[in-house]
Amino acid sequence: MAAALARGFVAAGLCRGDQILAYDPSPEAAQRFAGTADGIELQASNRQSVEQAGIVLLAVKPQQLRVVAEEIRGALHEQQLVVSIAAGVGLAKLTTWLGTERLVRVMPNTPCLVGKGASAFALGPGATEADAALVQQMMSSVGLAFQVQEPYMDCVTGLSGSGPAYVYLLIEALADGGVRAGMPRHMALALAAHTVRGAAEMVVSEQEHPAVLKDRVTSPGGTTIAGLQVLEERGVRAAAMAAVMAATERSRELGQAD
Repeated sequence: MAAALARGFVAAGLCRGDQILAYDPSPEAAQRFAGTADGIELQASNRQSVEQAGIVLLAVKPQQLRVVAEEIRGALHEQQLVVSIAAGVGLAKLTTWLGTERLVRVMPNTPCLVGKGASAFALGPGATEADAALVQQMMSSVGLAFQVQEPYMDCVTGLSGSGPAYVYLLIEALADGGVRAGMPRHMALALAAHTVRGAAEMVVSEQEHPAVLKDRVTSPGGTTIAGLQVLEERGVRAAAMAAVMAATERSRELGQAD
């Protein structure tokens, strides 16, 4: 995710590669990140990165965030904006761990890598309107971004944060269906992926409810309604809703963990 965001920020002209400082305890991961954009400077520690930064982006797993926060807390100063993309870790906990209220909590997703991200962010008590505008600009450079109240963040995690995995599963299943029907694997996968991409683009561009677009494809007694009946009988709609709820609850659990 850090690499996706960095690549998007540079491509959008928000910063240059030589303005990005980074640290990763894994030398291999650090080198991969350095290849994201020309000029990225790798640092010897998280603390060293923070001491020189104007914006501190915490792109770590939620289970690792407290350790990182303890490492950098003494290096933070009031001129810095801290942005966390750790799932489930709330602003109150971040404030306690980091000793600053100038925070923004962001939930991006992996399609940021191709400029099609779907993100939301919530402001900490010390974040300013200028901070909000900056984060809006940052996240909009890699896709769609909404400013929300913090209680929505777990829902965002369950829907758009985890959602790409649900869509990948659907694409795989559609492709498997094509193979089962006799189609070559490469053709089935390409048709499935482009079908999902095209359908999603129509929802965005047409600004119609998905049910309206569905009905346009569904002829009386035709092939589409036959397939839709099976999806309804197998509970696909309910399963998708339950998946979002399960991921949302897991995000809440992560936020409650020490």
